[in-house]
Amino acid sequence: MTEKTTIATPTRRPRPKVMTLTPAAAARVRSIMASKGPDIAGLKIGVKKGGCAGMEYTMTWAESVDKFDEVVEQDGARVIVDPQAVLYLLGTEMDYKTDKLSSTFVFNNPNQQSACGCGESVNLVPAHEDAGEAAE
Repeated sequence: MTEKTTIATPTRRPRPKVMTLTPAAAARVRSIMASKGPDIAGLKIGVKKGGCAGMEYTMTWAESVDKFDEVVEQDGARVIVDPQAVLYLLGTEMDYKTDKLSSTFVFNNPNQQSACGCGESVNLVPAHEDAGEAAE
Protein backbone atom coordinates (compact mmCIF):
# COMPACT_ATOMS: atom_id res chain seq x y z
CA MET A 1 0.00 0.00 0.00
CA THR A 2 1.37 3.40 -1.01
CA GLU A 3 0.83 6.53 1.06
CA LYS A 4 -0.10 9.70 -0.74
CA THR A 5 1.50 12.91 0.40
CA THR A 6 -0.48 16.07 -0.08
CA ILE A 7 1.50 19.21 -0.68
CA ALA A 8 -0.30 22.39 0.29
CA THR A 9 -0.41 24.99 -2.44
CA PRO A 10 0.44 28.41 -1.07
CA THR A 11 -2.42 30.85 -1.20
CA ARG A 12 -1.64 33.89 -3.30
CA ARG A 13 -2.62 37.13 -1.75
CA PRO A 14 -4.40 39.60 -4.00
CA ARG A 15 -2.10 41.98 -5.82
CA PRO A 16 -2.61 45.68 -5.18
CA LYS A 17 -3.96 47.81 -8.01
CA VAL A 18 -1.32 49.53 -10.08
CA MET A 19 -3.53 52.62 -10.31
CA THR A 20 -6.72 53.96 -8.81
CA LEU A 21 -9.30 56.22 -10.40
CA THR A 22 -11.17 59.05 -8.75
CA PRO A 23 -14.96 58.96 -9.18
CA ALA A 24 -14.66 61.72 -11.81
CA ALA A 25 -12.07 59.77 -13.84
CA ALA A 26 -14.07 56.54 -13.59
CA ALA A 27 -17.23 58.33 -14.75
CA ARG A 28 -15.46 59.89 -17.74
CA VAL A 29 -13.76 56.65 -18.83
CA ARG A 30 -17.06 54.77 -18.41
CA SER A 31 -18.92 57.41 -20.45
CA ILE A 32 -16.42 57.39 -23.31
CA MET A 33 -16.27 53.58 -23.32
CA ALA A 34 -20.06 53.46 -23.67
CA SER A 35 -19.96 55.84 -26.63
CA LYS A 36 -17.21 53.78 -28.34
CA GLY A 37 -19.31 50.63 -28.38
CA PRO A 38 -18.75 47.01 -27.37
CA ASP A 39 -15.55 46.56 -29.39
CA ILE A 40 -13.53 48.59 -26.88
CA ALA A 41 -11.90 46.62 -24.03
CA GLY A 42 -10.75 49.72 -22.14
CA LEU A 43 -8.53 52.78 -22.00
CA LYS A 44 -4.88 51.72 -22.27
CA ILE A 45 -2.39 53.80 -20.29
CA GLY A 46 1.35 53.77 -20.87
CA VAL A 47 4.44 55.94 -20.84
CA LYS A 48 6.93 56.74 -23.58
CA LYS A 49 10.14 58.71 -23.87
CA GLY A 50 9.57 62.23 -25.10
CA GLY A 51 9.08 65.86 -24.24
CA CYS A 52 11.48 68.18 -22.51
CA ALA A 53 11.17 66.44 -19.10
CA GLY A 54 11.88 62.98 -20.50
CA MET A 55 8.60 61.00 -20.53
CA GLU A 56 4.98 61.39 -21.59
CA TYR A 57 1.83 59.56 -20.60
CA THR A 58 0.06 57.76 -23.44
CA MET A 59 -3.63 56.92 -23.71
CA THR A 60 -5.23 54.84 -26.46
CA TRP A 61 -8.41 52.81 -26.78
CA ALA A 62 -7.69 49.08 -26.72
CA GLU A 63 -9.78 46.46 -28.46
CA SER A 64 -8.30 43.64 -26.38
CA VAL A 65 -6.31 42.94 -23.24
CA ASP A 66 -2.86 41.54 -23.96
CA LYS A 67 -1.36 38.70 -21.92
CA PHE A 68 0.84 40.82 -19.61
CA ASP A 69 -1.41 43.91 -19.34
CA GLU A 70 -2.59 44.96 -15.88
CA VAL A 71 -6.33 45.63 -15.75
CA VAL A 72 -7.84 48.10 -13.30
CA GLU A 73 -11.62 47.98 -13.10
CA GLN A 74 -13.36 50.54 -10.95
CA ASP A 75 -16.96 51.75 -10.90
CA GLY A 76 -17.68 50.29 -14.35
CA ALA A 77 -14.56 51.81 -15.95
CA ARG A 78 -11.70 49.68 -17.28
CA VAL A 79 -8.14 50.96 -17.54
CA ILE A 80 -5.51 48.71 -19.06
CA VAL A 81 -1.93 49.41 -18.02
CA ASP A 82 0.85 48.61 -20.48
CA PRO A 83 3.24 46.16 -18.77
CA GLN A 84 6.25 48.36 -19.60
CA ALA A 85 4.64 51.23 -17.66
CA VAL A 86 3.71 49.38 -14.47
CA LEU A 87 6.76 50.40 -12.41
CA TYR A 88 6.35 54.03 -13.52
CA LEU A 89 2.64 54.11 -12.64
CA LEU A 90 2.58 52.10 -9.41
CA GLY A 91 0.55 54.04 -6.83
CA THR A 92 -0.80 56.57 -9.34
CA GLU A 93 -4.23 58.13 -8.94
CA MET A 94 -5.93 59.11 -12.21
CA ASP A 95 -8.32 62.06 -11.96
CA TYR A 96 -10.44 64.02 -14.43
CA LYS A 97 -10.48 67.80 -14.07
CA THR A 98 -12.65 70.36 -15.81
CA ASP A 99 -12.08 74.11 -15.71
CA LYS A 100 -13.27 77.07 -17.78
CA LEU A 101 -11.05 76.32 -20.78
CA SER A 102 -10.34 72.59 -20.77
CA SER A 103 -11.09 69.12 -19.49
CA THR A 104 -8.28 66.64 -19.01
CA PHE A 105 -7.13 63.52 -17.24
CA VAL A 106 -4.59 64.26 -14.49
CA PHE A 107 -2.11 61.73 -13.09
CA ASN A 108 -1.18 62.15 -9.41
CA ASN A 109 1.92 59.98 -9.56
CA PRO A 110 4.24 59.39 -6.58
CA ASN A 111 6.98 58.35 -9.04
CA GLN A 112 7.03 61.76 -10.72
CA GLN A 113 10.08 63.82 -9.81
CA SER A 114 9.30 66.87 -11.94
CA ALA A 115 7.32 68.14 -14.93
CA CYS A 116 8.05 70.55 -17.73
CA GLY A 117 6.58 74.04 -17.64
CA CYS A 118 4.01 73.37 -20.36
CA GLY A 119 2.70 70.25 -18.64
CA GLU A 120 3.21 67.98 -21.64
CA SER A 121 5.94 65.77 -20.18
CA VAL A 122 7.17 64.49 -16.82
CA ASN A 123 10.30 63.05 -15.24
CA LEU A 124 9.38 59.61 -13.85
CA VAL A 125 11.47 57.13 -11.91
CA PRO A 126 10.43 53.48 -11.65
CA ALA A 127 9.06 52.38 -8.28
CA HIS A 128 10.99 49.67 -6.49
CA GLU A 129 9.68 46.23 -7.46
CA ASP A 130 8.67 45.57 -3.85
CA ALA A 131 6.68 48.81 -3.65
CA GLY A 132 3.52 46.91 -4.60
CA GLU A 133 3.79 44.91 -1.38
CA ALA A 134 4.11 48.09 0.67
CA ALA A 135 0.93 49.50 -0.91
CA GLU A 136 -1.20 46.78 0.68
